[in-house]
Amino acid sequence: MADELKPRTASINGNLWGAHARDWAEIQEGQCRAVYLAAFDRAGLGPTTTYLDVGCGAGMAAQIAAERGAKVAGLDASPSLLAIARERVRTAEFLVGELENLPFPDNTFDFVTGFNSLQYAGNPTIALKETKRVAKPGALVLIMTWGEPAGMQAAALVAALRPLMPAPPAGAPGPFALSDESALRAFAAAAGLEPIEIFDVASPWKYESLEVALRGLRSSGVAARAAANSSEESVNAAHEAALQPFRNADQGFVIQASFRCLLARA
Repeated sequence: MADELKPRTASINGNLWGAHARDWAEIQEGQCRAVYLAAFDRAGLGPTTTYLDVGCGAGMAAQIAAERGAKVAGLDASPSLLAIARERVRTAEFLVGELENLPFPDNTFDFVTGFNSLQYAGNPTIALKETKRVAKPGALVLIMTWGEPAGMQAAALVAALRPLMPAPPAGAPGPFALSDESALRAFAAAAGLEPIEIFDVASPWKYESLEVALRGLRSSGVAARAAANSSEESVNAAHEAALQPFRNADQGFVIQASFRCLLARA
């Protein structure tokens, strides 16, 4: 297929998402903890589960799965993030690699997740087909993406970086492209998965101070790309302005965020 010839992006994404790896692990990754818990409950993850997280970052989801007794593996583009994942789950297998070419055998896992990761692949459809390949027949695959942006407070933080980003290629999907239920179902179906259900999880972002909020927000690969195209000072300024409506009396911040998950069967 022609779309398989698109360039892969692990080397690019690995540098971007690993630029502030420790801040990501200590501040921002946990903002989605509620989603990890809901996904594992929905899938019935437990001691007999062989589990793979693609785009596993610093391994928080993998750590939770391991604490529930699952046999855990993970893949990410960033060696810096994987170093932290290995600290957290010493019994897991963590590999650096491409989402479009997973280094695992066919029919290996009972449950495969992509928590806000598959859309960052050079070719998301090929990446999702790879998750199906490594899943056992009848196994569960979960895709997490942003919830509907309308009315979501966190969408303002995403929008704040738009003026600092390089111009996207023509026809490139935006960050909320898969938030639409029909688009998400079509994405799964195109990879040969059978959609089971879509569910939303509220997962508010909480920061105790402006300094912590700025460190957390600039630790994403998206923020790193914006900083490379402008400057880290510009990224901090954009985030600080966008944060102001959410400041509490104690000078901390709570920003409402929602994530959409599709659970499918391989």
